[in-house]
Amino acid sequence: MKNPLIIREPETTAEREAMFDLRWKVLRKPWNQPKGSEKDELEDKTLPIIAKYENKVVGTARLQRNSPEVGQIRYMAVDPEYQRRGIGRQIILALHQRAKQLKFRKLVLDAREPSLEFYNRLGYKIVRKSYVLYGEIQHWQMEYQL
Repeated sequence: MKNPLIIREPETTAEREAMFDLRWKVLRKPWNQPKGSEKDELEDKTLPIIAKYENKVVGTARLQRNSPEVGQIRYMAVDPEYQRRGIGRQIILALHQRAKQLKFRKLVLDAREPSLEFYNRLGYKIVRKSYVLYGEIQHWQMEYQL
């Protein structure tokens, strides 16, 4: 990637909408889920992060507080055209920094089976088998000690 990748919170309504659109495109559309299913009731109480490359939102994730010492990463998505370029890694590392600022001691997430190795390389450990989304996407609860 020649131009710099920018990792930060969305600053405009357009960036926020691009973030939601990317979530839907990657995490919901392939399973015929409707627009709107990429959002939940906690959106205004969490920290969203976007990755921008050449003025396009190409990655996103969200950090939420589960307890005073535990944060959770949710809605991690990287545009398929930009996967395997280190964008997901940079998003996770940015969330680790923010989690430390928030005094979290641990991060948890529910990873889809194909993403287990990605998170494992970043230091996450499998805790247990979690839920099955849409009757076919096995998730695994993972954690990371900060």
